[in-house]
Amino acid sequence: MKPCKINIYLSNIISALDNSDDDDDVNRTSENIKENIQTSAKESLGLDEFKQNKPWFDEECLSFLDQRKRAKIQWIHDPSQSNVDNLNKVRRGVSRHFRNKKKAYLRAKIEELEINNKIQNIRDLYRVISGIKKGCQSRCNIVKYKKGDLVAESHGIVARWRKYFSQLFNVHGCWAGRNTHRRTTST
Repeated sequence: MKPCKINIYLSNIISALDNSDDDDDVNRTSENIKENIQTSAKESLGLDEFKQNKPWFDEECLSFLDQRKRAKIQWIHDPSQSNVDNLNKVRRGVSRHFRNKKKAYLRAKIEELEINNKIQNIRDLYRVISGIKKGCQSRCNIVKYKKGDLVAESHGIVARWRKYFSQLFNVHGCWAGRNTHRRTTST
């Protein structure tokens, strides 16, 4: 069996760690290990692009999140009343900004819908509607037994799927039936 790339990279990291000096700082060594593991994982596994679920989220929103994070870290280090007040003020500001961004995005989508409706561009009209409508779709995890009973708990669902696939892929029973049929007709 051929070793996968990540194992080769990790073995190289471990050998490099064995060759390192004992005088090295522990923090620097741990940072070195962390960076090597991250780069080896990126090289061997590849890097997937982050899928953004909120189209209204931009760089300005990221700066607001950083501001909230700094305020929270400041509160953690010094839980005084002024830091609590500052954190609450920053949280309210971030929430207000996100709410306004989302409202502006939805307002622009509604205007796009109105324009598409006025010019009778039905294809784009339905494309925008389906894009907005998708949002959060709940999933129904219910499975039927052969008798028609419904199962909703996870253990019952897994048991039902196991039984279904074992029956579906049970090739031994099919071949045994065909072989016995051939034997009876040939004698």
